[in-house]
Amino acid sequence: MKVAFITRSTLYTVPGGDTVQVIQTARELTGMGITVDILLSKEVILYDQYDVLHFFNITRPADILHHSKKTKKPFVVSTILCNYSEYDKHHRKGIGMFFSYLSGDGVEYLKTIGRWILGKDHLASIDYLWKGQHKSIIEILRRATAILPNSESEYNRVQQAYLQKVNYLVVPNGVNPSLFKYDNDIKKDDLLILCVARIEGIKNHLNLIKALNNTPYKLLIIGAHSPNQAVYYNQCRSLAAGNISFIGQLSQSDLVAYYQRAKVHILPSWFETTGLSSVEAAVMGCNIVITDKGDTREYFGDAGFYCNPGDPKSILAAVERASLAPSNKNLFEKILKQYTWKQAALQTLNAYQLAIS
Repeated sequence: MKVAFITRSTLYTVPGGDTVQVIQTARELTGMGITVDILLSKEVILYDQYDVLHFFNITRPADILHHSKKTKKPFVVSTILCNYSEYDKHHRKGIGMFFSYLSGDGVEYLKTIGRWILGKDHLASIDYLWKGQHKSIIEILRRATAILPNSESEYNRVQQAYLQKVNYLVVPNGVNPSLFKYDNDIKKDDLLILCVARIEGIKNHLNLIKALNNTPYKLLIIGAHSPNQAVYYNQCRSLAAGNISFIGQLSQSDLVAYYQRAKVHILPSWFETTGLSSVEAAVMGCNIVITDKGDTREYFGDAGFYCNPGDPKSILAAVERASLAPSNKNLFEKILKQYTWKQAALQTLNAYQLAIS
């Protein structure tokens, strides 16, 4: 079987959780004997070479519309349906006041057009201009063989938003156990807190910094800022006290040593489908502080320490609880059993077999 992974054009230049998902899923499928080509949406793609097309990020429907309409090959979509509307409407400065009058899909439409006009991304489908975000996604759901949400919760959100019946298989986000190997003999630093995430407003670094400034905790912020979020990044740097450090972008292999020593990992985002770095940190023995907005409870259940992203006091209180609690062995075992890239690849292969049949 030969599969084309068709991804956003900025997959490598602006890496995120989907970058890890694409690379790791391809690696595991290749190990199962499946040929996988990772292709950017701006490339010319020879569709007839492939048995199945696999798209990522339904919030970028222009790419999917363009390629899926040029061939009759069956296709599946890893939806990765993030909801940016609360942040865009209520917490984004400046243009956010205008966004507050639009629907979530209306905001995404304007952001897509804006990236295109400013030359920060290409616009694959001209049809998208007149169909808009909402109708484009409905058309994709109608034509897809199946969608592959990261959780049942995400699937339910797709249904609520678009009211379109579609076959689905839950494909979890995961970890690579051969890379993330926790050494129980290395002592954790109870005051060391990590936040591994791209630095952008949706990840809520500003409120995290407000929460932990001038506390006994050492906060390491690991990640690069998004190209269009330099102002936000500079605000974070200016606000941060001496107990907060910015490490920059690290490879997954380089992250291992940081996860190994930290007691707590935090993602106080305005929304998370999973929080991939939280899954990685949990399997490295970190206690997990995470937003209460999104699909996170399906992954972390009662083992997570949840915070209100809009309240720095809530963020600090969750960090304090997590730093004092013992590492959660049940969560560690759950992740190794249910949330690995091998499990993700097996489910993905099931979807391909469904598509071909």
